[in-house]
Amino acid sequence: MRDIEMGVTTHYASYDVLARIRAALGEMGHDPDRISPDVLKPVDEFHIGGAEATAALLEKLDIRPDMEVLDIGSGVGGPARMIAGRYGCRVTGVDLTPHFVETARAPSAMCGLADRVRFEVGSVALPLPDASYDLALLLHVGMNVPDKAALFREARRVLRDGGTFAVYEVMQTGDGDLAFPVPWAETPELSALETPQTYRAKAQAAGFALEAEENRREVALDFFSRLQAQAASGASPPLGLHNLMGPTVKEKVANMIAAVRAGTIAPIEMIFSTVRH
Repeated sequence: MRDIEMGVTTHYASYDVLARIRAALGEMGHDPDRISPDVLKPVDEFHIGGAEATAALLEKLDIRPDMEVLDIGSGVGGPARMIAGRYGCRVTGVDLTPHFVETARAPSAMCGLADRVRFEVGSVALPLPDASYDLALLLHVGMNVPDKAALFREARRVLRDGGTFAVYEVMQTGDGDLAFPVPWAETPELSALETPQTYRAKAQAAGFALEAEENRREVALDFFSRLQAQAASGASPPLGLHNLMGPTVKEKVANMIAAVRAGTIAPIEMIFSTVRH
């Protein structure tokens, strides 16, 4: 596990993300130290569908201002800032990559949300107390975590009875080999795709009950079509996911899109409730 964690950290920390974001904001005419959270949406929602997918998932959850929310694998903090800004609750983000945590903290201060969001470095063994959160999210993280059982056990440990675990993951939905690189892995050794059946089984074993599930493949294909049309219309905008994925961004995205179209993988939403201990 440790070797995989080191490889994942290296994969995501290979590019000076914060400097790239600040430079792009300046190029766009923004003051990097005083911005609206919406300005960051092209770069801080690192999953299929971006901010649209996050909003669609959040609308299915009963989020209240008094809730404590946890984003497991929080990246550069986009979903955490969206939740804090829209719902007024306090959000904690935990990510394996120290550079992502540093990057997440800076834009939160730029947006005036530093008092409602905090970010910590952590792995599958979450550095958080038992029964301390009402809602946890997992957005495109499990593809880098081989031990899904530990992931669900830790999520259950930190959630209170009556809590919710919202999962939005790329999962293995068909036969066929995945071409690399992809956004979450340069090589097969860093990829830990599993089937929806595995996610359900590990969740149930950890003390969760499945409340809702949706295959978002068709929504993803529509999103990809719009991305490709935008790319064909001219040069890439200064701020975008290329700031996170480096020089192989085109290969990574093309391989992922091809696999979704082939039915090999798909983004799947699952919403779980905690079973009382």
